[in-house]
Amino acid sequence: MRPSSRLIALALILTAVTVITSVWWPDMSLPLACAWLALAVLTVGDLTLSSFSSRMRIEIDLPRQGFVGQTVQLTLDISPRKRSLPAKIETRLDLAPELAVGDSRLAVATSDAERKHTKTSISLRLTKRGQYAIHNLWLKWPSRLKLLDMIARMPIKKEITVMPDISPVLSGAIQTQILPLEAGQKDLRLRGEGSEFHQLREFATGMDPRSIDWKRSARMRSLVVREMRAERNHQIILCVDSGRLMAEQLAGLPKLDRAINATLAMCWAAGLAGDLVGFYSFDSRPRLFVPALPGRSAFPRLQTLCAQLRYETQETNHTLGLTHLSGRLKRRSLIVIFSDFVDSITAELMIENIQVLARHHFIVYVALRDPMLAKLTEPEEMTLDTVARSVAARQILQERRAVLEKLARLGVLCLDSTPDALTADLVARYIEIKSREMI
Repeated sequence: MRPSSRLIALALILTAVTVITSVWWPDMSLPLACAWLALAVLTVGDLTLSSFSSRMRIEIDLPRQGFVGQTVQLTLDISPRKRSLPAKIETRLDLAPELAVGDSRLAVATSDAERKHTKTSISLRLTKRGQYAIHNLWLKWPSRLKLLDMIARMPIKKEITVMPDISPVLSGAIQTQILPLEAGQKDLRLRGEGSEFHQLREFATGMDPRSIDWKRSARMRSLVVREMRAERNHQIILCVDSGRLMAEQLAGLPKLDRAINATLAMCWAAGLAGDLVGFYSFDSRPRLFVPALPGRSAFPRLQTLCAQLRYETQETNHTLGLTHLSGRLKRRSLIVIFSDFVDSITAELMIENIQVLARHHFIVYVALRDPMLAKLTEPEEMTLDTVARSVAARQILQERRAVLEKLARLGVLCLDSTPDALTADLVARYIEIKSREMI
């Protein structure tokens, strides 16, 4: 409870009247005392009426889980225990800063015409993975005579678990992209161009004579051809850098969360395509290593491990991390590295160690491009500050381009994507690698 602006205004006016009257009419002390007493009685009566007539029943609905980067709705269902609701109720949540709801974190719920029931919802923006609690709900409404602002605190003790975003998997978007590899025109094109034996077929006019199996043709006394298909059961290692640079916010989410979302989508796509998927994370030292398993079997385990991956503040040691990974791999693999760099100087050690890996494995390097840099290079207003930002942005983009070109000359397939298009671009690049038998 606190005095409202109306009560403060009445008290100030009465104070001014008291001072003026005491100076000019000293014998008016009794009427002034009665006026103050009346104001006090009104305030106490207003408090009594509001305390007994404005008790409310509140039901709160909050999902137990949500995906990082998405918005969930916390629903408040407010109904009176007796009589009716106040004309206006303001609500405020006491919650973790990771559940961003705007600047003021304030929502206004207005009752209906009969003031018997009202419902409102507050949007919670999930910005980081983890488990977060909503502790209290604060309510504020005016008293019956609007002399007081009634404030109440209700403990909520609700928790929400923020998980990596697997909405592309649940929506079927990944399966739609992978489907041509299993049945369709791409599969027909791959069948006969791959490296894995599929079946024998009778030779027909128009077939490539080089595909004839002469030994089996001699045994069967008729021409037969060997039909090949794209090889399956490739080993794919998803390598995530969880160092300081990956904790940087990009388009509202940390780069690490963007990489984890793409990692899980890639795991599901590889499972649909019949490949084996492993996982590795590192920062200043090696962290997690999960041996390659069939993609569909590996997906639940990778989802659990990625949800527990912490935001580190230490610098990434690419030499130690990539050397450790090279020692753990016993066969040629497709290694997808999610990492980042500041400039060409800080990227030198990373390039050297990726070069060592590229001698025995096929490397895909994934980096996230900041869309704001492209906007800064073309300022709308020509001032000294905007020109300086434009020059700095162009220099950053030029050095970034130089690093990616150097990696490409080493035989590394580079993917420099925007945050929103990362998952779709990565799956499309994986389909291209499978189609061209590059592993």
